[in-house]
Amino acid sequence: MAICTVYTTQSLNTISTTTKTNLGFHQKQVFFFTKKSSLSTRRNSYFSCSAGDSKTIVIGLAADSGCGKSTFMRRLTSVFGGAAEPPRGGNPDSNTLISDTTTVICLDDYHSLDRTGRKEKGVTALDPRANDFDLMYEQVKALKNGIAVEKPIYNHVSGLLDPPELIQPPKILVIEGLHPMYDSRVRDLLDFSIYLDISNEVKFAWKIQRDMAERGHSLESIKASIEARKPDFDAYIDPQKQYADAVIEVLPTTLIPDDNEGKVLRVRLIMKEGVKYFSPVYLFDEGSTISWIPCGRKLTCSYPGIKFNYGPDSYFDNEVSVLEMDGQFDRLDELIYVESHLSNISTKFYGEVTQQMLKHADFPGSNNGTGLFQTMVGLKIRDLYEQILASKVGALEASKA
Repeated sequence: MAICTVYTTQSLNTISTTTKTNLGFHQKQVFFFTKKSSLSTRRNSYFSCSAGDSKTIVIGLAADSGCGKSTFMRRLTSVFGGAAEPPRGGNPDSNTLISDTTTVICLDDYHSLDRTGRKEKGVTALDPRANDFDLMYEQVKALKNGIAVEKPIYNHVSGLLDPPELIQPPKILVIEGLHPMYDSRVRDLLDFSIYLDISNEVKFAWKIQRDMAERGHSLESIKASIEARKPDFDAYIDPQKQYADAVIEVLPTTLIPDDNEGKVLRVRLIMKEGVKYFSPVYLFDEGSTISWIPCGRKLTCSYPGIKFNYGPDSYFDNEVSVLEMDGQFDRLDELIYVESHLSNISTKFYGEVTQQMLKHADFPGSNNGTGLFQTMVGLKIRDLYEQILASKVGALEASKA
C-alpha cells in the first residue's frame, strides 16, 4: 500500500516530474517555488509516495552552541561503524553528515531568517521566530515515513540559505541543534532524545578555549556573546531538557575546593525510567544508592582522584536513575576496570566501552565523564535501534501468519 504526502511551503510556480524508484513503484514529485526569494534560495516542497513500512528511527539531540554536539555525533556514528561524511558531490558547506547507517541533520538548516534577516528583526537564532518549525516537522515526518526530502541548507560561512539538498531516509536519523524538542509535533516523532546540559561556568570556560584559541575572539566579545544569548537560551533551549530521555549534565568538580579553571569536571548521566526499549545503566546494584572511589591498585588516579555516585532521583517530576563521575582518568586502558562494574551498558562484547574510548582518545572529554557517558548513550541508542527493528520484523511476520 502506497503512502502519499504533500509538503508545501510556498507555491507560485510548479514543476511536476514522475520517476520510477528503485523499489519498483512510481514516485511523483511536484516542486513549488518562488521566482525570487529574499533569502536568495528556492524553497522546494513536494508530493511524494512510498510503499511499505518505514524502519527509520529518529533521535533528537539538543544543546546550546559550543556544548559538544559535534563530538557526541562522532562518537555515536562510530558505534554504528563507518565514518560520517558530508553528502558526496553536494554543497561543500552542507551541515549534513551521512554514514552507512546514520544521517545527521543540523537543525540550523531550518532557520527561516538568514543572518541579515535576524539582525534586522533583532532576534537570535535561538528565537523560534527565526526558525521554520512547520517545515522541520514535515520533513522529519517524511523521512521517518521513508520519504526523501529536499532539505534547505543554512550556510554558516555566508549566513545565507543555500539551495536545498536531497536527503534519503536512513536507518537512523539524528536531528541535532537548538530545538529538536521545542515543537511538540517534532518531539512526538522522536524515538529517543538527549539533552547536553552544560553549566554556565563550564560553558564559559569552553567558549573561551574555543573562541579565543581557535577563532581569535577577545574575552570581552565572548562574554558579550554569552550574555546576549542567555535570555533566549533560558526561554527556549533550556526548558527542552524536561522532555529528554537522557541528560548529560556537565558541572564544575566538587573534588577541588573553589575550582574555577573548568579542567576537571563532574558529569551526571540522568536516565529517565520507563522509556520503551531503554534500560538505564547502573553501578553495582540496580536501584541502590552507591558512592565509589575506585582509585587504587587497579585504576591510576592523580590529584584530585575520581569518584562515582549512582542512585535513584527525581527530575522534572520524572523518576530517573543518575550515574555521576567526578574527576578524570590518567590511563584510558584502565577504564575497563570501571566498565566491569557497570551493568545495562548494551555492549556486544566485554570491553567495548573501553575500546570505543581508546579509539577516540583524541576527542574532547575522553579522559572524563563526558566522553564516557556519550559513548554509553551511543551504545544504548544502538541497542534501542536493534530492539525497535526486531519488534517491527516480528510484527510483520505475525501479520503474515
